[in-house]
Amino acid sequence: MNKRTIIAVSIFIIVLGLDQWLKFWVKTNMNYGDLIPILPNGKGFIHFVENPGMAFGLELGGKWGKILLTLLRIIFIVALGGALRYIIKEKAPIGFIVAITLILVGAMGNIVDSVFYGVIFSESPYHGGIATFMPQEGGQGAWLEGKVVDMFYFPLIKTTYPDWFPFFKGQSFEFFRPVFNIADASISIGVMSIFLFMRKTFNKYAQIHPSKKTKEAESQEVVSEN
Repeated sequence: MNKRTIIAVSIFIIVLGLDQWLKFWVKTNMNYGDLIPILPNGKGFIHFVENPGMAFGLELGGKWGKILLTLLRIIFIVALGGALRYIIKEKAPIGFIVAITLILVGAMGNIVDSVFYGVIFSESPYHGGIATFMPQEGGQGAWLEGKVVDMFYFPLIKTTYPDWFPFFKGQSFEFFRPVFNIADASISIGVMSIFLFMRKTFNKYAQIHPSKKTKEAESQEVVSEN
């Protein structure tokens, strides 16, 4: 197993393990909607919510929309896994491999919820009550119908729009409003890393490993000069 494979596998196991461990703890120890402060002055909480849809609570409506979204996620994971295997084989920059691995493991973390949680957990009622793992009476739903567990809530800024602000004047404003999980954060970090750092990384990679076309062009220049 080469260095790039070891890095990718290690990141995958660690992030997926932490994501599922925290979700399991929240699901089996907190009432739905509970808040546990983790930052002073009300700036950060463990806040138990669930969503049937995409990252940060976005949804694709209805039961069949949920199943379709889960199937699309599975296809995406298979495709991205194949892409990761390819770039490892081609010895792509380690930073790029890390970014793709973070996106892959984040998607996998939420797909585990979607595929299995409807069967292995009981409902977390809105009116209170702790979910049970592997309940005798059966889970809260069927395969592919599980809800994604979210818990990180950081309302860092709470204010109101000024009266001169168009469309939203006088309305409340909160940053950061979405509740998310480790898998969501992993996807976001992976995507941002690609946009922010990959151009510089690939420029260095191209200098160290010039493509076949680049080598041919350089050879033609040498011949023409002679």
